[in-house]
Amino acid sequence: MLVEALTHSSYATEHALASNERLEFLGDAVVGLAVSDYVVATYPQLNEGQCSVLRSRVVNEASLAAAAKALGLGQLLRVNKGVLKENGLERPSLLADAYEAVTGALYLERGFPAASTFVVATLREAIAEAASATSEMEPKTRLQRWALLQDLPAPAYEVTNGPSTPDATFVATVRVGDVVAHGSGPSKKRAEIEAAQAAWEELHA
Repeated sequence: MLVEALTHSSYATEHALASNERLEFLGDAVVGLAVSDYVVATYPQLNEGQCSVLRSRVVNEASLAAAAKALGLGQLLRVNKGVLKENGLERPSLLADAYEAVTGALYLERGFPAASTFVVATLREAIAEAASATSEMEPKTRLQRWALLQDLPAPAYEVTNGPSTPDATFVATVRVGDVVAHGSGPSKKRAEIEAAQAAWEELHA
């Protein structure tokens, strides 16, 4: 099974073998589940939206390709001469696919616990870094990333002068999806941040 996981379609076609594409398809789902399972268990302070952002920071081509490169999967992958000539073993997409295929093979041969252990061991540092960034994410950035993950337009802000006060308060209104939220502050930026935080809390109430 591991040999199949390391057999690129270019090599498989030339030698009438099974490629790693089906294992890659399965491994994609297993990697996502393993990371989600680990994040929920390890970072209870993160809410659903933050967990989604964290997972997207880790389960992507660049991150998986880096893990594959660290494991030396590119040196083990079977490809045809054309891919070698084009330095294909350095392609992030090819390396990420190999990582997912190996994960899929582990899942089929040894079950989810073994596959999950592999994923966590090879992505733990990336997860920790992403978790730190997600926890400290500024409210406006966090809300924008959430909207992106939900395939929604970017949050729209409107800022007006509030009641005349010694603090010269501004009032901001943000619209994202079906949610409209408000915030106020001594500056336009602070008002927008408070509105973004209010929208986030309403979305995840």
